[in-house]
Amino acid sequence: MTVTASARRKARHYAMQALYQWQIAGASLNTIEAEFHADNDMSKTDVDYFRDLFHGVAKNLDDVEGTYAAFLDRGVEELDPVSRALLRMSTYELQNRIDVPYKVVINEAVALAKKFGPTDAFKYINGILDKVAVQVRSAEVQADKG
Repeated sequence: MTVTASARRKARHYAMQALYQWQIAGASLNTIEAEFHADNDMSKTDVDYFRDLFHGVAKNLDDVEGTYAAFLDRGVEELDPVSRALLRMSTYELQNRIDVPYKVVINEAVALAKKFGPTDAFKYINGILDKVAVQVRSAEVQADKG
């Protein structure tokens, strides 16, 4: 399958939902992933990207949370579950998927926050991810602004 922007978008959509489920239910990653494959049409999804985001966040959780937590105005545990899942996923993506432009990562997170998050959560997420991008992708951000 050729990887398209829409296939990546679907991967992020499902990864965010899977992370949300993992946070709430606490089931194993493999169980949740199997449920997603059973319950959703993954034929137009970048499944490898979904798996990388979902498992990558869980595997690197302390590092991921430590990176974005520095920019929060509250504790990580005080975030609503959708915002927490999005910040985890997007921070992981900024840290580990340098093949994806930082603006794409942020725009996709904002779009998902508008769709699934509480009112105005997208503004908060945008602000946090802007700061994370400056920290973990400083050369890219500087090149973009210069």
